[in-house]
Amino acid sequence: MSEPRGVCRTVLRIACQLLWLAGLVLGLSGVYLLLKYLNCGLFFHNIYIIFPAVLAIVAAGFLLGAGTVGCWVSGKESPCLQGLFVYLLIAVFCLEATAAVLAYININKVDSELSPFKSIFQKYNGSRQDPDTSTVDAIQKELQCCGVRDYRDWLNTRWFNQTGHPSVPHSCCNSTYRNCDGNITEPELLYSEGCQVKLEVALVFILHLIIILTAVVAVFQVVGLVSVAQLMKEQPLQEYQILDREAIS
Repeated sequence: MSEPRGVCRTVLRIACQLLWLAGLVLGLSGVYLLLKYLNCGLFFHNIYIIFPAVLAIVAAGFLLGAGTVGCWVSGKESPCLQGLFVYLLIAVFCLEATAAVLAYININKVDSELSPFKSIFQKYNGSRQDPDTSTVDAIQKELQCCGVRDYRDWLNTRWFNQTGHPSVPHSCCNSTYRNCDGNITEPELLYSEGCQVKLEVALVFILHLIIILTAVVAVFQVVGLVSVAQLMKEQPLQEYQILDREAIS
């Protein structure tokens, strides 16, 4: 094995391991965004925001496959595996480019996508059997938040005005304070941030992460493509032997 080929194989192996790592992080990012939508689906205006997540998960699967094939290529002289590796990287590039574009578009639409927040909070009636009430309580506990923007949003709800008590739902209480009963005269015992604000921050972070990971993976892909192209370029030619016609007959 010549020294340049040995270097290319080593670089390719390292690039493929980095592709595995990037694919794992990218897949987890997509799964996180998808789970957020499944858990908080009532608060989303439509399903378009999950398209980057779905594409990220599919791209992660291709990345893991490309990393595996690339490791085989780094140890074997196989033109078929080399070609498969190139095709997988091209497919990953198309998927990730589309996911990054959709993520960039949705970043500016997160606020409008969460527009149903206010209407669902207005439907809160305090009954555990009511699906909207259960959803609001669940998201306030999960995200550790209170109200849409903050706890003062509850002062304008029908439920707050009907109860006649200066208190918000117990799901607004900070779990570190055992004596909290939701009284608005003790706002320091309540979660300080609103649910829409916290969910917006989480979604924007994941969408930005998908865009950044796409750029990082693109660098690894270029390194992998250059390495495998060099291996294909220096592939030893197959020796062919002309058969004697008389020997064939």
